[in-house]
Amino acid sequence: MNTSIPSDALGFETRAIHAGQDPEPASGAVTMPIYQTSTYAQSAVGVHKGYDYARTDNPTRTALQECLASLERGRFGLTFASGMAAITTLMLYFKQGDHVVVADDVYGGTYRLFQRVFTNFGLEFSFVDMTDAQATRAAFRPNTRLVWIESPTNPLLKIVDIAAISALAREHNARVGVDNTFASPYLQRPLELGADLVMHSTTKYLGGHSDVVGGAIVTSDAELYERLKFLQNAAGAVPAPLDCWLVLRGLKTLALRVERHSANALRVAQWLEKQAHVTQVIYPGLPSHPQHAVACKQMRTPDGTPAFGGMISFIAKGGPAMAEKIAARTRIFTLAESLGGVESLIEVPAAMTHTSVANSPLAVNPGLVRLSVGIESVADLMQDLQQALENL
Repeated sequence: MNTSIPSDALGFETRAIHAGQDPEPASGAVTMPIYQTSTYAQSAVGVHKGYDYARTDNPTRTALQECLASLERGRFGLTFASGMAAITTLMLYFKQGDHVVVADDVYGGTYRLFQRVFTNFGLEFSFVDMTDAQATRAAFRPNTRLVWIESPTNPLLKIVDIAAISALAREHNARVGVDNTFASPYLQRPLELGADLVMHSTTKYLGGHSDVVGGAIVTSDAELYERLKFLQNAAGAVPAPLDCWLVLRGLKTLALRVERHSANALRVAQWLEKQAHVTQVIYPGLPSHPQHAVACKQMRTPDGTPAFGGMISFIAKGGPAMAEKIAARTRIFTLAESLGGVESLIEVPAAMTHTSVANSPLAVNPGLVRLSVGIESVADLMQDLQQALENL
């Protein structure tokens, strides 16, 4: 890559392949090497070439962080051992008595971390439907320091107006963080919409092949970055070099994959709306979705085309028993947790990914089925769902 070309002048697909990834200078290797080392030689005591110990920094990790920052149109990137490690490190930024406003439909692991871990350290959390502007405004307190958004949410796929919530947070001197895992930076760039930071489970669409676990935070706020960088090193939940390399490999095809995920999911969602055993289909790309207009506004490919990702939820007409039967009968859709890989997955959130919110106000309808639509032949995917829905 010609490093004299400003990265802002390059397209998303080009940056996904080249940002932070110039050919390795010693050998000319085109692919970023896996720097599998724990420590680095120093030319004198305390004098080194930017790297001293691998928990603090690693060249493979640096490349991934620079690439992710570029894709999210941020200045700084940090990566972690998992998405939950990224959120945990962020929460360490705050202190006892600080208050966080949280979207009321978040990943079960996020709810568990907030309610069962960080409340023990004096942080306060309020969960609110962020599609309700009045309720969201009412949730702010004098000690509110952060607004935590998922959009689309997990698993109900609510679409939060990031620009509107960010403007509201600024009125209250609170920061805004967005879990952008479901959309990926190919479809949604929260920093451009006013958010202060964006988080990813890189396990999902960014890695894209169900072979790595990781997390990331991107921001343009220098003070926030410096503190999070300190916490990243101090707390130590950093990714291994191989994990960084796998996510870098995944990023190279992110644009192509998300285009196919989105196209397949729209076809499947439209088909599911016609099925007798399905009472409701939840997909942001459907006009029936309550926030379809917001999704069209903020979920767009870099060229401005609306696209809505690969996640679909639907409610089985026969409730939890039918939901579990459907999930057990698919042949191409694999019954498994996680999402965002090239292969299609199916799960029942109430019994799988969201058991931690059972018996809470965030409890999930037990008849809800969640699909992560992959990049297989869409005809095969619809046929698979059809046979699973037959004779129930």
